[in-house]
Amino acid sequence: MSLLVQKFGGTSVGSVERIKEVAKRISNSKALGHELVIVVSAMGHTTDELTTLAQEISKNPPQRELDMLLATGEQVSIALLSIALHELGVQSISMTGSQVGIVTESSHGRARILEVRTDRLEALLKDGNVVVVAGFQGTSLSSRGTSEITTLGRGGSDTSAVALATALRADACEIYTDVPGVLTTDPRKVTDAQLMRTLSCNEMLELASLGAAVLHPRAVELARNYGVKLVVRSSWGNDPGTTLTSKNVRSLGREGLELGKPIDGLELIEAQAVLGLSHVPDKPGIAADLFETLSNGGVNVDLIIQSTHEGNSNDITFTVADIELSNARNLCESVLKKIGGKLTTQNNMAKLSISGAGIMGRPGIAAKFFETLSRSGINLRLIATSEVKVSCVIDAKFGAKGLRAVSEAFELGDNQIISNTEIEGIGEPEVRGIALDPDQAQVSVRNVPDNPGTAASLCSALADGGISLDGIVQSERQQEDGSRDISFTLKKKDRLHAGKVLSPLLSKWPKAQLIDGPSIARVSAVGAGMPATAGTAGRMFRALADAEINIAMIATSEIRTSCVVAEADGVAALQAVHKHFKLGEPNEVNN
Repeated sequence: MSLLVQKFGGTSVGSVERIKEVAKRISNSKALGHELVIVVSAMGHTTDELTTLAQEISKNPPQRELDMLLATGEQVSIALLSIALHELGVQSISMTGSQVGIVTESSHGRARILEVRTDRLEALLKDGNVVVVAGFQGTSLSSRGTSEITTLGRGGSDTSAVALATALRADACEIYTDVPGVLTTDPRKVTDAQLMRTLSCNEMLELASLGAAVLHPRAVELARNYGVKLVVRSSWGNDPGTTLTSKNVRSLGREGLELGKPIDGLELIEAQAVLGLSHVPDKPGIAADLFETLSNGGVNVDLIIQSTHEGNSNDITFTVADIELSNARNLCESVLKKIGGKLTTQNNMAKLSISGAGIMGRPGIAAKFFETLSRSGINLRLIATSEVKVSCVIDAKFGAKGLRAVSEAFELGDNQIISNTEIEGIGEPEVRGIALDPDQAQVSVRNVPDNPGTAASLCSALADGGISLDGIVQSERQQEDGSRDISFTLKKKDRLHAGKVLSPLLSKWPKAQLIDGPSIARVSAVGAGMPATAGTAGRMFRALADAEINIAMIATSEIRTSCVVAEADGVAALQAVHKHFKLGEPNEVNN
């Protein structure tokens, strides 16, 4: 007998007919001998409709009252579904988030889960009940010690389900939705998108952060951190869907279910070299030619960063192992003879990285990382960010010092720190999915001091303003006065606020300017096998070049390569990269 937590979204319970169909599915699972906890969302667009009602009365309703209002949507769903189960002869009971023991922060509208008190739930399961739980909600204690209804924010029902599965040590958490599982890309934009049968939680976190809306990132974070088997399936059929896997098996700590330490790994890779190409032509095909030449020459490239500049030239910087520097230098020089530009190299570097779930979604994490290195007098040569990893390239002589400082800052144990690890991802697909995020704004802070603490100051100011960055790129090109540019991408809705929170800081740097880039979209390839597969980035750049799409920025991490392109080219870029990696063809990876 298995203990399963099954979650059904708003479209799955959007009508009485759908609720009856879901009840039949649950009844069949119960007949197979499973113990079942069912988490449901509000019916259809109920949450949106309730929000609209509130806004018709007030443009700024009190968040407490909004939580009180929105929590009623799920209560309708659980009661109706429990009634439908009784009609089928299934013993069931409906429960709100507070009744089932979901305890949250005292933060209305976006509360994180602290714990799930499972005593009542386990007793009901032992008595043979199917327990139907209202997702998206919990309870907290106010300053007066009284109970308060809280909601978890958009996608909160996914989070409720995985939290319950974690606390109950369930055999699996099944998310039933209106799609067959996780697809290689958005099927509305690419008609031959394929179902992925398996996917790592890290890959899903990257895809979710890039706009793939099939799962909420907070739910994936919980599954990753606590080793929950997470399955995404269609509520309209019986196909197996997509199974998400995680190597992490973190024990529940005292910090809270969702408030555990966000950083669970620290890594130092020594003997690295940096090659910087500046003043190269800003046109399609340049990056493809460069990295195809390197790949064909046997050079394995790690991080790649391309920043934006005014005019018709660009800079491209990348890292390789020290032992490959000579070969890489010769190959770069052969390319520069054809296209023009300058080459600089620097060896005896090291890459220091922190890893964890949802790093860039928590504004203070990257800022704390950079600030810790700054306080130790360590300058950052390069920065590379993703949803699960932030890396800095620093002078190798500071590697041990940086490792020690960062481990203390994030309170990491010896078992969470690794040095010079072997390449990961061997045997994994180099690319599993492609994502397009059109909701991006591009900003450059020009002429900032090239000193320890500059990146930390920028990120800290934005973090204090509650702004999450989607990518950070530090320019290779240095001005005559020694200053550099730092570019970053963020959500469009945060752009005006970013200008306000950065203004006091920029006033301290006389020549600093905040410059908006053109309208952009970000296309990204994600795959756990990238670190072990040479030339992935070059193949992606070639796909864009063949489609005559220019790349404005490049930022890579271990399992993600992202290219910023003109907003008008976004869909074409998505389609080109998806086709180039043959993800529209059924194969053993996807099926």
